[in-house]
Amino acid sequence: MPTADWQLAIRDAVVGDQPVIVEFNRLLALETEQKILDPSVLTRGVEKALGDPRRLRYWLAVARFSDTATAIGQTAVSYEWSDWRDGWIWWLQSVYVRPQFRGQGVFKALYRHVCREAKAQGDVVGIRLYVENENRHAQETYASLGMKPGGYLVLEDYQMDG
Repeated sequence: MPTADWQLAIRDAVVGDQPVIVEFNRLLALETEQKILDPSVLTRGVEKALGDPRRLRYWLAVARFSDTATAIGQTAVSYEWSDWRDGWIWWLQSVYVRPQFRGQGVFKALYRHVCREAKAQGDVVGIRLYVENENRHAQETYASLGMKPGGYLVLEDYQMDG
């Protein structure tokens, strides 16, 4: 837990944030799925996202101390068009908060910021995310913000070579 007084700010990520986003994503994969990501693939993926926010848009939570500022959390959204709802669904992903700042409202601030941004767009009809089945703490956090299970099971296929 931080010992100094600090203030929280949420801002759009910029190209110069690539190293911290790569590191947060690396830590996220290791912590939640025990996956070691290929650094070159991860770096390229983050670089492409930062270069084109229509692909994936990142926000950073920044702790401002008396004389410094440091990134302490992040989230991103990707986009899904819903013909059923005639609007966009924003998918939260890459949610990460440094361990020493957890439980202090960092994700709550990120989530509320994303919700405000979504409402301002005028054509966003909902926000979704997926969470690991075993990650009960994260599920409780999301529920405390009003999120509910969507009633879907996520299936996947990453073997796109045939």
